[in-house]
Amino acid sequence: MIKERKDVEQKYKWDLSVIYADEDAFFADYKRAEALVKDFARHEKTITASAAGLYEALCASCEIENIIGRLWEYASLNFAVDTSNNNFQALNARVRNLAVEAGSASWFVQPYILKTDKKTIEKWFAVEPRLATFRRTVDKIMQKKAHTLSDECEMLMSRLENAFGGADDTRSLFANADLKFGKIKDESGRTVELTDTNYVPFLMSSDRRVRQSAFRTLYKTYGQFANTFASLYNSHVKETTTVARVRNYKSSLEASTSYDEVTPVIYNNLIKSVHKGLAPLYEYYELKRTVLGVDRLHLYDVYAPLIGEFEKKYTYEEAVEEVLDTVGIFGEEYKSTLTAGLKEKGWVDVYPTRGKRGGAFSSGVPGTEPYILLNFTDTFDDVFTLAHEAGHSMHTYFSTSYNEPHNSGYRIFVAEVASTVNELLLAHRKLAEAGSDMEKLYILNQLMETYKGTLYRQTMFAEFERDMHALCEKGEPLTADLISKKYYRIVKKFFGKDVACDRQIACEWMRIPHFYSSFYVYKYATCISAASAIVKRIESEGEAYVEKYIDFLKCGDSKSPLDSLLVAGIDMTSPAVVESAVADFASCVKQFREIYEKNA
Repeated sequence: MIKERKDVEQKYKWDLSVIYADEDAFFADYKRAEALVKDFARHEKTITASAAGLYEALCASCEIENIIGRLWEYASLNFAVDTSNNNFQALNARVRNLAVEAGSASWFVQPYILKTDKKTIEKWFAVEPRLATFRRTVDKIMQKKAHTLSDECEMLMSRLENAFGGADDTRSLFANADLKFGKIKDESGRTVELTDTNYVPFLMSSDRRVRQSAFRTLYKTYGQFANTFASLYNSHVKETTTVARVRNYKSSLEASTSYDEVTPVIYNNLIKSVHKGLAPLYEYYELKRTVLGVDRLHLYDVYAPLIGEFEKKYTYEEAVEEVLDTVGIFGEEYKSTLTAGLKEKGWVDVYPTRGKRGGAFSSGVPGTEPYILLNFTDTFDDVFTLAHEAGHSMHTYFSTSYNEPHNSGYRIFVAEVASTVNELLLAHRKLAEAGSDMEKLYILNQLMETYKGTLYRQTMFAEFERDMHALCEKGEPLTADLISKKYYRIVKKFFGKDVACDRQIACEWMRIPHFYSSFYVYKYATCISAASAIVKRIESEGEAYVEKYIDFLKCGDSKSPLDSLLVAGIDMTSPAVVESAVADFASCVKQFREIYEKNA
């Protein structure tokens, strides 16, 4: 039975008083931010008049951003643990509107800096030492010179910001609130309602009839609304490609990757490298067919676990010790900081309660703790989730501790590296310590699922997104029939000729919300590739390499994502990084097969 929040001990809830003691303190900061936003217009006349003017404008902009960041953390984290609370929902909306107002008020910062002669800016850096802290900020702006519009157009674009994303909002409401998928019979023969939430658990059922029924029922419903979903996705892709064209990018892919400070070459090389490494994936599916004992593997079989739930249960306290034992190699600062966060400083909201959002995440900004939301249910998987989120939080800790606030926010391109490093290290440690073949098989299965779902599946999604945007840029209307045919063709490539590629999967693109955050998913694949390479070096070189890894965590946004990874000795321009991750996956498949056949 799910608990009420009031019935959970305080030590298992996060401590948000670090941000604001109460709502009065929240609104005091909100009013201060409002005043700063209203006052910001005065910098328009002085930002490029002198070195002091530039410094003062950038300081004022950062102050606003920092306050809004804290306001957002307080509102969103409170709402996350009580989604039925209209007050917290309203606080979220207020902070979001304030952020839009701040964007509108500061519209001139980037275009005015870009209009200033580079020699003049360099002179200002020489005469005003305080500007040095904003070197990275200014350099990032200067990189956008070819893509910045006239003052009037930039002002217009800033005001249009709140109007973008409508297709995503509509798709989310339609899919999550309005769409009804019908009913199926579960393992015990009971008639139950199928939802997008319980769909994957049904696909993981040991009963093949249940898996098949869930698969066909869900996609039959999606297929009935294919034209609606196609219209929404077409609108989103048009919006993305139009903005890219307006800003003088060669393509929407170039526009998106430039934000990550990489190029389409990185994106395309990922796809090429994964295509070359499909053989181990095909071997994995053949292994799954053998273990499940079916004549031919269908797409509704691919989520069925090879090993049942591992029996051992963990208390939250035991999970904490497992994570701390794993990260001990990272040195005293890492371990002692994480120990205090997990045990004393209220970083974590641990247990599921009524109204709390599902899943897990880590979130923090300068001036707050790097908070972790869990829905801990004492399982082995929950231990891995804690390790993953702790990796995010410690990345945030090092980034904010070793950089000024405006240089602390590391990019999404590297955001999943630290979390995945922790997860892989924990899996490798537990594999070495496993007391039985069954435990080894369970851990290997989890590792295989991680690589399959992150390296391969996300790259498959990335290929689909790239091709859809390219078609739109050529003037091709993205109709339901065209999208589904293209998606099905890519799916068949990733599953190979020996897996029965059920036609219903052609509708899967309709249920992937990440497709409305253009060119986002490829970063999951690059991150697991980088993390896999880092773990290899940690395990082979020990402390001699760990210092480089910690230095990478300290980079924050003081360096570009590619340069920060180079600090850890990881060159993402080399296909060897992705190829190494493919080899790690292949090794897991080989180990699993050997242990399974020994016990068959």
